[in-house]
Amino acid sequence: MKNSDIIASALEESILRGDYQIGERLSEVSLSSQFGVSRTPIREALQKLSKSGLVEQIHRRGVFVRRHSPVELVELFELMAELEASCGRLAALRISEEALQQLREANSKCKAAMLAGEADTYYYANEVFHMIIYKQSGNRFLEQETKQLHQRLKPYRRLQLQVRGRMPQSMSEHEQVVAALELADPDKTAQLLRGHVAIQGEKFRHLLANFETINNNS
Repeated sequence: MKNSDIIASALEESILRGDYQIGERLSEVSLSSQFGVSRTPIREALQKLSKSGLVEQIHRRGVFVRRHSPVELVELFELMAELEASCGRLAALRISEEALQQLREANSKCKAAMLAGEADTYYYANEVFHMIIYKQSGNRFLEQETKQLHQRLKPYRRLQLQVRGRMPQSMSEHEQVVAALELADPDKTAQLLRGHVAIQGEKFRHLLANFETINNNS
C-alpha cells in the first residue's frame, strides 16, 4: 500500500471519529510533520479524501474538513444499493467463467482476512470483489457511475467492517451472491446485492454512534 493510501486511511478514521471539526483547515505542513513524510503523499491523500467528500479543496484557501450528514449518507447508500443491484442483475446474465473464478479467489482472500480479524485487508479484497461485478455488468456507463459512488462511500464502507460481527456477515453475503451468479439468476443477484449494501449503511450508523460515545467520554 502506498504512503498516500495509508495516510488517507488514517485521516478518514480521524475525521469520522470527530478528531477534526467540520470546517477545520488541514495544513499540509502540519500533516507532513505528523506522518513524517514529504508534502507530496499528503497532497495525494487529501485528493483521495476530496473524492469521498471528507474534505473540500478551495482554490487559494486550502483544504477543509467536511462530512456527509446522516441524511446524505442514507440517500447515498440507497443510491449505491440500487446501482449495485443493477450491476448484479446484468452480471448474472453476462459474467464469464473466468470472472466467476476471480470472484471466488477474492472471496478466499476475504475469508483469510476475516479469520485473521484484519478489517482493512478484508475491505481491499472486498473492493476487488465488487469491482469485478461492476465490470461484468457489461455496461461501461453503469460501471463508471457505480465506481465513482463506490469511491465516494469508500471510507464509510471500509469502517463499517469494524463493527463486531460484520465481517462474517459480509462473507456470508458474498457467498450467496456468487451462488446466484453461478445460477445466472438476475433477480436473486440484484436482491442480494441491494441488501448487502443497505446493511452496510445500517451498520455504519451504529459505528457512528460508537464514535460519538467515545468522543463524549473522552
